[in-house]
Amino acid sequence: MSVCVLGSLNLDLVCRVAELPKPGETVMGHGVERLPGGKGANQAVAAARSGAHTRLVGAVGRDEAGETMLAAMAEAGVETGAVARLAAHPTGQAYIWVSQAGENSIVVAGGANLAVTPGMLGATALAGCRVLLAQLETPVAAIEALFSAAPDRRLRLLNAAPAILEARRLFPLVDILIVNETELASFAGVTVMAEDADAVAAAARSLISRPGQTVVVTLGKAGAVAVTAAERIVVGGRAARVVDTTGAGDCFCGALAARLADGADLADALQWANAAAALSTERLGAAPSMPTHEAIAAALSSAN
Repeated sequence: MSVCVLGSLNLDLVCRVAELPKPGETVMGHGVERLPGGKGANQAVAAARSGAHTRLVGAVGRDEAGETMLAAMAEAGVETGAVARLAAHPTGQAYIWVSQAGENSIVVAGGANLAVTPGMLGATALAGCRVLLAQLETPVAAIEALFSAAPDRRLRLLNAAPAILEARRLFPLVDILIVNETELASFAGVTVMAEDADAVAAAARSLISRPGQTVVVTLGKAGAVAVTAAERIVVGGRAARVVDTTGAGDCFCGALAARLADGADLADALQWANAAAALSTERLGAAPSMPTHEAIAAALSSAN
C-alpha cells in the first residue's frame, strides 16, 4: 500500500448554469448529473490514477448513494475495505453549480462523513501505507488520531480545506501542509495576490509550526508555491481548456501524495501534481475528471 487517504465521500449533484447565482437570484440550469465526489474520494481517485496503490478510510450511509460511491471507488482502483457503512447517517452529498467559465459554487451536506471517529482507524486501515493524506471534511479528532498514530517513516500530508480554525492543532503533526489562497488567508490572517510569489511565500512560512515542515500553496492557474523555513519552490501555471474547476485542488493533493509515495523529490512531485490538476479542469465533475498516470506523463513530456 502506498497512499492512505482519510476523508469524505459525497455524491455530487452537478448543475450547469450560464453564470453563478447571486444571493436571492434564480437562474436556469442545464441538466443535473450525479457524480462521485467528496474531497477524500477525489484525492483517493487522483492518487490511484497517478499510479499509487490507494486505500480510502471514511464512512458512507447504508443507502443507494453509498452503494454508488463504493462502486465508483472500486472502479477507479481505490481500496474501500476501511470505509464504514453507517445505518444511522446518510451518505454525504454536495450540490454544485458550474458556470460556463468553469467556476463553481458548492454546498456540502456532510452526513456520514461527520460521524467518522478515531475508533474507525484500526491497524489494518494504516497497514502498508507510506503516505497519509487527510482533509477537513471529516472530524478533526479523527485526523489527529491518524497523524498521531503514524510512525516516523510515514509522510503526513494535510490539505487544510475547508478552512476550519480548529484544525490549527493539527499543524504540528503534519509534514506537508497544503492550502489554497483562501485557506492561506484564513490561517495566516493576510490576503495575498497569487502573482506575488514573495508575499505568498512569506504568508506560507507563517504557518510553519516545527522544523522540517513544508507548506504548499496552490494558486489555480498561477501554479503553486512551496516553502520550508529556508527554501522556496515556485511552480508556474499550465494552460488548460477549462470546463470545470471542481476538484482541481483535490487532484493536486492526490497526485502529489502518489508521486511522493513513489519516491520522487518535492520539486518533481509538485510539477506532477500541477500538471494533473490542470488536466482535471478539462473535464466535468470531480472524481471522474482525475487524469491517469499516462495522461499526466504525456502532458509533462509535451511541455519539455
